[in-house]
Amino acid sequence: PTAAPGDSARERQRLQQAVDQARAAVAELTAALNAEPVAADIMEFQLALLEDADFLAPAFAAIDSGAAAEVAWRAMLDAEIADYAAADAPAMAAKADDLADIRARVLEALCGKPGAKPLSVLVPNGDVIYAAGRMTPSEFLACDPASVRAVAISGGSPGSHVAISARARGMPMLVNCGRKLLDAPSGACALLDAVEARLIVHPKASHRAEFRRRFERYRNQRKQLNRRVNESAFTADGERVTVYANVDDPSLLADAEVAPFDGVGLARTEFLFRGDAPPDEDTQLAAYRAIIDWADGRPVTIRTLDAGGDKAVRGVTVHGETNPFLGLRGCRLYESHRALFDTQLRALARAAATAPGRLKVMIPMVTRPTEMARFRAQFAEVVAGLKSNGVDCQLPALGMMVEVPAAALEAASFDADFYSVGSNDLIQYAMAAARDDPRVAQLNDPRAPAVGGLIRMAVSAARARGVEISVCGDMASNPGRVPLLLEAGVRALSVAMAGVAEVKQAVRRWRPTAVTDA
Repeated sequence: PTAAPGDSARERQRLQQAVDQARAAVAELTAALNAEPVAADIMEFQLALLEDADFLAPAFAAIDSGAAAEVAWRAMLDAEIADYAAADAPAMAAKADDLADIRARVLEALCGKPGAKPLSVLVPNGDVIYAAGRMTPSEFLACDPASVRAVAISGGSPGSHVAISARARGMPMLVNCGRKLLDAPSGACALLDAVEARLIVHPKASHRAEFRRRFERYRNQRKQLNRRVNESAFTADGERVTVYANVDDPSLLADAEVAPFDGVGLARTEFLFRGDAPPDEDTQLAAYRAIIDWADGRPVTIRTLDAGGDKAVRGVTVHGETNPFLGLRGCRLYESHRALFDTQLRALARAAATAPGRLKVMIPMVTRPTEMARFRAQFAEVVAGLKSNGVDCQLPALGMMVEVPAAALEAASFDADFYSVGSNDLIQYAMAAARDDPRVAQLNDPRAPAVGGLIRMAVSAARARGVEISVCGDMASNPGRVPLLLEAGVRALSVAMAGVAEVKQAVRRWRPTAVTDA
């Protein structure tokens, strides 16, 4: 359909009101997700698009040419979704779901009614498993975790934003279950096993008994592990391994014990940059002090803003990059956002004065030694400026992420006080295989000799320079991968807080491979 002659102004107004309504709903959901950093980052992408005049322009242009608001909006989003879905970069393809989410929200506002919920409910023992052909990020985030215990989707991939959100929430989710899933009757009894990727509808008594046995075994194992969670981690031959915590957001620390950890090995700061405007110096200082206070005298490493790639930050990152993982991300953005970066450095310098010798700061996506040198010079300049104004501050230890193969190969040439290996990016860059693309999962392999070789080079450089090197990526949090890191010489791990007991157990079981002379 088309708008009646002379109605373009009315259709433009209708679309603008619908966009404003959708934007308000997304902003409200994002604010409610403050304690879920990964989920909030995903919703920030939707919010950024709904506030982007260039993104919205084609729909308004179509209205000016005579299209009705609904038609103009759907046509524009359909084309955008097709482009994202066809992208070679999986991070871009995953955002097709976000665009579908935006399309539905605005159409619902235009039509004045809520959208259909294409979810059937499978109910095992009173808990709910949502089963769907597809699921948008906001549909998932609207699920009440008190009643929804698992999700099964007939399509999708492990790299989709819904799957990422599920992992962040710790909710079992199966993707790519096939069309047969949609034939399952709503209300049927079902068992979902995320470990073995199985969904059994109408389970037999034998299946139920098996699940009960496995769950009981799992619960007993957890009890055993937790008895030693506060003890230091030593290898089987008595070598001490430092175990730090990864911290996404200080709001998550309220219910977390510091006792199992030797400190904080990675505190991300992206959570501070979700609002309409970047955080001021005092807001950042309060957040950094909260992390330092939680650490209770232990060392704390804070990473400067790591924007770009699949982490959009309004006003900072570049929208629509062809390959965002190889574009402007991490420290590559700092030069063009000097004022924003200086504000973060001032807050960190002031925080360092409250914890002398305990606060360390590192930058992401370092590729060349000149980047590290520029970081050190810029931080020293910020500290000098603060001191000249009588502000209590300190230059903390300055380190770098090793996530680019070039940095690992040339690690000894960097003027870094410490190194932290970001295994997720290091693997995908070394193997030229996206970490969130199931089609190349066999290449994105932490066991690849090339990956181990790069980590060994970085470890060797750190030892030669007499500085610490840790690993803060998924490899460090995966008990099955911990032996690979220990074999490579790593003796400091920074892990997801929920998995510390399992990681320490993996350390205690490891014994170095015996080497004999030929």
